[in-house]
Parts: sequence; structure tokens; C-alpha cells
Amino acid sequence: MGVLENKARARLFYKYLSKVYDTINPFIWNDEMRDEALSLLDIPEGARVLDVGCGTGFATEGLLRYTDDVHGLDQSIHQMQKAFEKFGKHDRVRFYRGDAERLPFQDNSFDVVWSSGSIEYWPNPVDALEEFRRVVKPGNKVLVVGPDYPRSSAMQAVADSIMLFYDAEEADRMFEEAGFVDIEHHIQQAYPGSPKAITTIARAPE
Repeated sequence: MGVLENKARARLFYKYLSKVYDTINPFIWNDEMRDEALSLLDIPEGARVLDVGCGTGFATEGLLRYTDDVHGLDQSIHQMQKAFEKFGKHDRVRFYRGDAERLPFQDNSFDVVWSSGSIEYWPNPVDALEEFRRVVKPGNKVLVVGPDYPRSSAMQAVADSIMLFYDAEEADRMFEEAGFVDIEHHIQQAYPGSPKAITTIARAPE
């Protein structure tokens, strides 16, 4: 398990990263990648959407183009404070401070669940994905963006020491274990040589 797959350490990490997150994020996960992922998800108009690990609201901003019913959850109050500056604390988005592995929502509460740049910090990703399946309506989709596993053994060792990196085979295992079906993966990249993201879309069984 990587050093940042620990909730206390991740919160401390984001306390300081939140100050520069919106500046460095586009080098790894930019507007074009986010918008491509949004187009793959095909969000119905007016859908009730949950953004897990919403952070400073980068993905939230894109989700608001599709629906006015967006709910953002994050464990880092420092990240969320940046989102409050963008959307208001109780205005365009309803925010919750919480844990992906214990979502504070009733079963079948959302039409869509989205999470980008969060899974790599979850100590128990299958537990969180099971929570996604619980809160999304039967037959509906979730989308999760995480860091694609490096190809070189040297970079794999570095990646494994920091946080969760995974490939399509591991994503299949996690999503299947969590009970999802119709699992598909898309590899995205900001520019040649930059870290790759693996974007997974899956459906909750009916």
C-alpha cells in the first residue's frame, strides 16, 4: 500500500496541495480530458449526480454543464474551501465532507456517480466501489478516473510506494468484485510523455 493510501496522510497532503492544485492539475488532468470523459458518460439532462472526491471543483464545474443537481463530497476541507469560493457553500452545489468508503446517502440516491483523481488514495477501493453501486440507481452508470499503471519496472516501484496505480485488468477485478457490469476503459493523456489516466465506466446491474 502506498504512503498516501492512508486517510490521515492524504488529508495532510491535500492541506498543502490545495494551495496550488488548480495550477498544477492541468498538466495531468486538463479540461480536454475532463470534457472527453464527460462526453463518454452521456449524462441525462437534469440528472442527480454525485462527485466523489470533488476537491477544488474541477470536475464539478464540468458536471454543471449537464445538470443543476450536483452533489460534491470530499474528505479534505482545504480542497473543498477552494470549491466553495467557486460555487458558494450552499448555492450551485451541495457539498458534504465525507468518506468514499462510507457514503452518507441512501440506496439508489443518484442517477450518476463520478469520481476523478480520488481512487488512488482509497485504502480499500472495492469498498468504495461497492458504495458507488449502492447509491447509484440500478441500471445506471458510474465513472472513475485513476492513474494508469506505468509500463517500466522502475516507475512501477515508485508508483506502488506512493499510491494506487492500476491497469485495465486490475480495474476489471475491482469493478467486478464490487458488482458492476458492462465495464469499459479509456486511456487518456494530457500530452505525450505526461502521466496517463485510466477512465472506467461501468453500470450497476438492474
